[in-house]
Amino acid sequence: MIRSMTAYAAFDRATEWGVLSGELRAVNHRFLELGLRLPEELRAFEPQLRERVAARVSRGKLDLVLRLRASTVDDALQVDEALVDRLGALAARLGSRFPQMQVGFAELLQFPGVLQSRGIDGEALQRETLAVLDAVLEDFTAAREREGGKLAIVIGERADAIEQIVADVRTLVPQIRAGQRQKLEARLADLGTALDPGRLEQELVLWLQKLDVDEELDRLGSHLTELRRILKGGKEPVGRRLDFLLQEFNREANTLGSKSVDARTSNAAVELKVLIDQIREQIQNIE
Repeated sequence: MIRSMTAYAAFDRATEWGVLSGELRAVNHRFLELGLRLPEELRAFEPQLRERVAARVSRGKLDLVLRLRASTVDDALQVDEALVDRLGALAARLGSRFPQMQVGFAELLQFPGVLQSRGIDGEALQRETLAVLDAVLEDFTAAREREGGKLAIVIGERADAIEQIVADVRTLVPQIRAGQRQKLEARLADLGTALDPGRLEQELVLWLQKLDVDEELDRLGSHLTELRRILKGGKEPVGRRLDFLLQEFNREANTLGSKSVDARTSNAAVELKVLIDQIREQIQNIE
């Protein structure tokens, strides 16, 4: 199944340090471009996060945001009460020598060692962070595949329309050849000059060969088969392959138009190019 490059996913996970949340969104881009916004506690894990995303996503402009929200301030901070007691005793002993000395609560908390952050197990936090990212990537990939399924339906409808035009042109080709042969013979007859029948036939064959579009129609049929095969394929990225294939479609449509000597095939070539452009617009969204 093909995947769209546009998607969004989010996931929250309760940990012993608070709620760890991840949010991932993506838009179209020729290559993989990942922007990260991380809290200070998670910055050390950036290389692993980038590697984990690159293993699952090959194209798109991605924005990944991770947050760590502590449950309460009390859980995150601790006061060394023994140290506070010692500082209080020292202040009482020296109070008579420094009668003007005053220490505010905020100043006391700023004394080295009084206010302590609860220790965080780095390895455990990394495991939790990667687990949140994996959950986000699962939802993100599922969203891309759902959107890709919708794109595949639209592209398939355009492919069916191209196939119908190719079939219509095939039925027209014998009529067009016969009509062009009659026109040429009539013009030669108007000249009133006797021509060698063998030479005339040879010239007719050469001229009609220049107008032959069987090869272009066969190639279009082959490209349609490949397009449908890709749309039904596995989970490998196919956006660039489809883009190249659309170039081949366009080349055959242009050749068909340049060889046309009939309004019906000229119109068919124009319709083909319109449908090809519509498919190209859709595949710009495919990974």
